[in-house]
Amino acid sequence: MAVNKDAFRGGGRPFFLISGPCVIESREHCLRMAESLASLTRMLEIPFIFKASYDKANRTSIRSFRGPGPGEGLEILAEVRREIGVPILSDIHQPDQAQAAAEVLDVLQIPAFLCRQTDLIQAAASTGRALNIKKGQFLAPWDMENVLAKALDAGADLVLLTERGASFGYNNLVVDFKSLPIMRRLGRPVVFDATHSVQLPGGKGSSTGGQAEFIPYLARAAVAAGVDGIFCEVHDEPSKALSDGPNALHLEKAEELFSQLKRIDELVKSMEPEMETD
Repeated sequence: MAVNKDAFRGGGRPFFLISGPCVIESREHCLRMAESLASLTRMLEIPFIFKASYDKANRTSIRSFRGPGPGEGLEILAEVRREIGVPILSDIHQPDQAQAAAEVLDVLQIPAFLCRQTDLIQAAASTGRALNIKKGQFLAPWDMENVLAKALDAGADLVLLTERGASFGYNNLVVDFKSLPIMRRLGRPVVFDATHSVQLPGGKGSSTGGQAEFIPYLARAAVAAGVDGIFCEVHDEPSKALSDGPNALHLEKAEELFSQLKRIDELVKSMEPEMETD
């Protein structure tokens, strides 16, 4: 199935959800998580894109789990797409990965640390797939105008811009919610990453820590601000997750939070159908 781009263009439409485990831990786990989240979002009638990384090339430690790699990883994601019937998002790290990834993925993601890499962005854009570009922790929201221009210059159609917090001293992030309407003025859908925004980068020495208890507060605030989409990594056993467990939403809490977000979104957009873009 091809992604229904109209559902993810923002502009006053119902909010959409990008969700899944941080990394593909196994074929069985990936399929199980995709089925659980697909069933939940269908019940709640929330447009949904399944997310899982096949290679985490930016882990803190050389000994950290990276995933199955592009070969096996893309095969697993292709099976998810075929068997579960949901659009798929994963990240790429090098320009020569773009074409192979685009044969499977509906959305190519540019990681935050790589959001200024011109060749990577343009290789992804030239595939014709939708893009999700994460704003670097080191960038101001208005700096995303130049990032977006690189994608559009290469022919991109649907480009999502994702806020995932800004560096706040060492091993900490803070969210400036003004960044959401500022980036929305660029005329593209804006996503809020509620789980990476509660990371404590490198906070555990050889791995990243997190404060998952704050996910609901930040997610609700972003939807109340009129954001177009929410990015939320979910795991059925965060304490055993092979990547980003400390900042993952527990699957058991997903229905309650996503239901709240849907109600907030409906209320906000009934009063203000579209976020200001000027």
